[in-house]
Amino acid sequence: MLTFPHFDPHFPRANWTLPRVLEHQAEVMPDRPCISWTDAGEVYSFSKANAEANRLARGFAKRGVKAGDLVVLFLPNCLEYVLSWWALAKLGAAEVTVGDSYKGQVLRHQINLSGAKLIVTTAALTPRLAEIQDELAAVEHCVLVDDASQIAADPDPCLKFSVSPFSGLYDADASNLGVRVAPSDTAAILFTSGTSGPSKGVTMSHSQLYFFAEQCVQLVRLTSDDVYMTGFPLFHGNAQFLTVYPSLIVGAKCVLYPKFSVSEFLPRAVRSGATVCNLIGATFAFLCSQPPSENDRKHSIKRIYTAPLLPDLASTFSEKFGVTEFVEGFGLTETSLVMMTPPGISRPPGASGVLVDQWYEVRLADPETGDPVEEGQVGELLIRPRVSQIMCDGYLNMPEKTIETWRDLWFHTGDGLRRDADGWYYFVDRMKDALRRRGENISSFEVEAVLDAHPAIAESAVIGVSANDMGGEQEVKAFIIFKPGAHASFEEIIKWCDDRMPHFMVPRFLEVLDELPRTPTQKVKKKELREREASGAVWDRESAGRSSK
Repeated sequence: MLTFPHFDPHFPRANWTLPRVLEHQAEVMPDRPCISWTDAGEVYSFSKANAEANRLARGFAKRGVKAGDLVVLFLPNCLEYVLSWWALAKLGAAEVTVGDSYKGQVLRHQINLSGAKLIVTTAALTPRLAEIQDELAAVEHCVLVDDASQIAADPDPCLKFSVSPFSGLYDADASNLGVRVAPSDTAAILFTSGTSGPSKGVTMSHSQLYFFAEQCVQLVRLTSDDVYMTGFPLFHGNAQFLTVYPSLIVGAKCVLYPKFSVSEFLPRAVRSGATVCNLIGATFAFLCSQPPSENDRKHSIKRIYTAPLLPDLASTFSEKFGVTEFVEGFGLTETSLVMMTPPGISRPPGASGVLVDQWYEVRLADPETGDPVEEGQVGELLIRPRVSQIMCDGYLNMPEKTIETWRDLWFHTGDGLRRDADGWYYFVDRMKDALRRRGENISSFEVEAVLDAHPAIAESAVIGVSANDMGGEQEVKAFIIFKPGAHASFEEIIKWCDDRMPHFMVPRFLEVLDELPRTPTQKVKKKELREREASGAVWDRESAGRSSK
């Protein structure tokens, strides 16, 4: 049975903390390039990156941030995002990553769940906070990553909280702080989609964060000679611990961009000298559909980490761009990577990887009985770590969800996989009510909550439907039940959603039903909805020319 080769991490377990890794690299390779904001921005050496993080950490401390505190980073991609993450880690505090497209009840839920007193954001995002500020129980202060003179001219950007410029955080003292940060300490709270409730805050220790990044190093065989570029959002693990942190571990250069761009992907790769990048299925499809360009084979990209990747897309991408090596892993924010592609071994089409058995044991089980399924059959993936602190510590302030997910001493993923005779695992479907659109995990519950609050809607049910051009990902479809005597146009419903949820959560397809199919215990039969043939009354937002803002 094939498994991933055993490996020795670059740092001893006692040093699996972000401050120790950053400080070590600043000591042993002070002048090597560490990180830059775009290919045109200043390149920070490891020494300067460490010094700037130290200065910011002291500034946060003067703002009252201390070990164990949670601080919300409600920011678009920017260098200040990474430096804030590192600075908070230096204090023993933890970042709470909140997507910059969030608004309304989703934004309120995530901020309140954290109990954070301090938010780092931008002036452009403050109207979103102003809309919900009376419902934010703990927030006291906002630091704005904007020009200090602009903030001085307009000190009250519609918020009742006190406000100060990010530039004011920088302290003159750039030396290491000496705060003892243990691998078991909380490093980050990242939100994952809810299935039967609101999104959950995954509590990640320094140990897990390091291990996740180390796995990426092993998977893409990253070295100090590599350049890793990303335009994926920093509030996601893909950019944080599958790009920035792996680069830190080996001393590679990391180049950050505001967001992923189909038209700019290759020019950026050429200008930055990128040798490694991450792509998701949808981005492969977008890139392959672009007209031929002189940059198609001028780049230096040699290896791409991807999940998921359809075989036909891989072939088309290789023919067009000359990249032939794709590595894939399977994991969750809660678990790190449980399956990975072994180096030098041809991956069967559609396979997610083989078991990382040095660190995990897994079971594919019948979700109803918990009994193992036969080889080749689809079962729910259950996971247990072989060593401590390589998986999450649970869900922030949701002990009942933590217990439910870890029942029987197995982590229940809700994902359906199968394994072949050689040990390759294949992701088949989600057994839970989460879906994935263009790289974003979406809680069906949260979309339904917004829809159900519409005055004309009695109830709704949201599922993911396949989009053949999206590289194996999904589009959001909502089934709507109107209240007796009530009605709303599809355009009105989309406008309602636009005003209350991130653009990627807004349904593309709407279908009106008289009633939802239910089990005897009144649970909605979403499996039946997924199998339902369209009645012809399905409204497609994109075909109607209605984009989501």
